[in-house]
Amino acid sequence: MTTMMEPQKDVPEEDTSPSLPTLSRERHPLQKSSVCSRSYFMVVMVFFHVYIINVIALLLYVHYNNGPGATTSTRSGSSNHHSHPSPISPFPDPGYSRTLHLPRIEGIRVGHIQKVSLVPNKVHEMRTLSLKPLLFEIPGFLSEEECSVVVQLAQLKGLTESQVMVPEDQEELTKQLDLSPEEIFNLLDLNQDGQLQLQEILTHSRVRDGIWLTPESLREIYAGLQADPDGDGFLSLEEFKRLSSNAFQRFLQQRGVKKSQLVRNSRHTWLYQGEGAHHVLQTLRKRVTRLTRLPSSIVDLSEPLQVVRYEQGGHYHAHHDSGPVYPETACTHTRLAANHSTPFETSCRYITVLFYLNSVEGGGETTFPVADNRTYEEVSLIQNDVDLLDTRKHCDKGNLRVQPAKGTAVFWYNYLSDGKGWVGEQDEYSLHGGCVVTRGTKWIANNWINVDPDYQRQVRYQQLVSQQQRSETHNTEQDSAQHNHLHQDL
Repeated sequence: MTTMMEPQKDVPEEDTSPSLPTLSRERHPLQKSSVCSRSYFMVVMVFFHVYIINVIALLLYVHYNNGPGATTSTRSGSSNHHSHPSPISPFPDPGYSRTLHLPRIEGIRVGHIQKVSLVPNKVHEMRTLSLKPLLFEIPGFLSEEECSVVVQLAQLKGLTESQVMVPEDQEELTKQLDLSPEEIFNLLDLNQDGQLQLQEILTHSRVRDGIWLTPESLREIYAGLQADPDGDGFLSLEEFKRLSSNAFQRFLQQRGVKKSQLVRNSRHTWLYQGEGAHHVLQTLRKRVTRLTRLPSSIVDLSEPLQVVRYEQGGHYHAHHDSGPVYPETACTHTRLAANHSTPFETSCRYITVLFYLNSVEGGGETTFPVADNRTYEEVSLIQNDVDLLDTRKHCDKGNLRVQPAKGTAVFWYNYLSDGKGWVGEQDEYSLHGGCVVTRGTKWIANNWINVDPDYQRQVRYQQLVSQQQRSETHNTEQDSAQHNHLHQDL
């Protein structure tokens, strides 16, 4: 080691004498740091030799593993990963490795602004509005021309009443589930106090019937059906047993229901966004794909664009776009890929992207009543005379309201993450509604991104659709070939 260091010292070339005293005197000024220098040099040399050994070992490993058999396997795997993914089995086993992942955008904090590139030569600002739910706002997401085109296309197709009414086969469904009155009573009795309070009945009836009841109207129904003989405003189990499963709906239909008494008062239509659709609609879907950063294979198989018009007095009471998924529940979009039939279906809408197509003269805000609330309790949504779900009377009581502005988009996650890159539990804080329009008209559009929380069911669904599309393409090519042959014969 000492011999290697000597050429670095200032020793005159003509001095070739090996005299140790002379050499010692010349190095004497460096003796104070000689120990540290030598230790440092030895450590460096050790690491250098270890690095060389590792490189040699790696080269040998690559050499011996790149034989004919190994080379074929490696190249095949690389090709499958980058250009030709291995076909997904229609019924993957429980241990099937996940190839689809759902990236989620981080909200960071309320008010945080992120720069996003959605269209060429333009940068949009995306602002975090809340963390529960994870909610963002993007001004200028659509141009004025694009807003006008979407509205015109909806008008050309025609809009229908957005009436949310329950099917008339509730009793049959109850029989299929084989639920006794006692079991139904216990399900409705959220606080398990042995009696049904007004808010417990209200929540249940609104979900089932699509008719918006208030405590006052519910008391009128009680009186009309003689459901509450003692008049205390509570239903005991015995009183509940006297009512049929659709007694409220029948009573209200006989009495007549006004639009203002419905859960939703609007008109809507659906616009196809796939191949062959208007270029603005196709562009909008591609922009949503870039915004959400989801695989296009998922976005393209989601619902068409829904366009909604609210006239003056129009509203949509607070609701969730997607419901919790239980083993007894199937997602509407993947029901064909389910291995078994289920009594319930729900729209599994992982993300909601809402576009404001015009600026509303008065009212029409989108309210998130419990956004960033510390806790979520369904019973607490209706307290005394304040009903946070009522967007006609108590929109101003919610935690967050978004003012409609033409071209602006807001989007949020209706589900949490499962921590593994897929859909988790429903985000109850995604409760939202459309405040009553007090002046003018309100135009909006919704793009819902459908994802089944059951990963393997989503995979089966996409596989089935892919097979169907390939079959249709093959048939089209055959028809085209037959047409060409016929043309040549003619």
